[in-house]
Amino acid sequence: MKLPRLVVSAACAATVSAAMVGTATSASAATVNYVALGDSYSSGTGTGSYDLDSTCQRSSRAYPAKWAAAHSPSSFKFAACSGAKTTDVLNNQLGSLSSSTSLVSITIGGNDAGFSSVMQTCVLGSDSDCTTAVNNAKNYADTQLPGRLSTLFSAIESKAPNAHVVVLDYPHLYITNDSFCVGMSHTKHAALNSGADEIDTVISKGAANAGFTFADVRSKFAGHELCSGDGWLNSVTIPIGNSYHPTATGHASGYLPVFTATAPALTAAKAAKAAKAAKASKKS
Repeated sequence: MKLPRLVVSAACAATVSAAMVGTATSASAATVNYVALGDSYSSGTGTGSYDLDSTCQRSSRAYPAKWAAAHSPSSFKFAACSGAKTTDVLNNQLGSLSSSTSLVSITIGGNDAGFSSVMQTCVLGSDSDCTTAVNNAKNYADTQLPGRLSTLFSAIESKAPNAHVVVLDYPHLYITNDSFCVGMSHTKHAALNSGADEIDTVISKGAANAGFTFADVRSKFAGHELCSGDGWLNSVTIPIGNSYHPTATGHASGYLPVFTATAPALTAAKAAKAAKAAKASKKS
């Protein structure tokens, strides 16, 4: 059947437009120099496979590696390391950044607030012990963490002035409707979730003050916390270090889509500027 000229023209225009969008997307991907910074929630602790670096527990199942595999950036540097605090990122990870870096992701702050020891207290101690430990962590998050984040984020901005920086946070560990949950009490579950909220709020404010993008994973993990029956987090495990970290599914279905949704905010101008800086760096 012969289509009217107007329809054919519209179809041709749509085809050309789609081709242009595809070309632009490919070009954008080709100019992205991506660096993944941060702690165990970025390195992949809990995914069960540390095939990229066993010391820092970097995994190809972690969201940074999965994003890089799916989008084929010009370069990908995976610097995140299990156990990292803000000072560790400052001292050991920022060497991966440069003026040509165009995309950065990071999770940080939980270790500064001592959340690992808080979890240990809540698992082994009483409700009162757990609540006290969480409140101490929240107090640290409110009084000390903002300054530490500010120092770190300023250093990232200085090292990678052309980068789009995405700061991701931490999910709730337990569902709120936990009546039939075996193990820790509801009081402990509520306290831990409250602690995560406090740290996430501080991280969100720190990201905003730095002009970075804040990516909240809590809504994505909703319904997939521990005791949900479809959890994306490890409970108490052997080895113990995997406990309360996202599983491979948590990275693939929780962190990855949240990061992917914010990564395209990398503007063409920033990408071009970073590419120009990379070209100039190669010449010098």
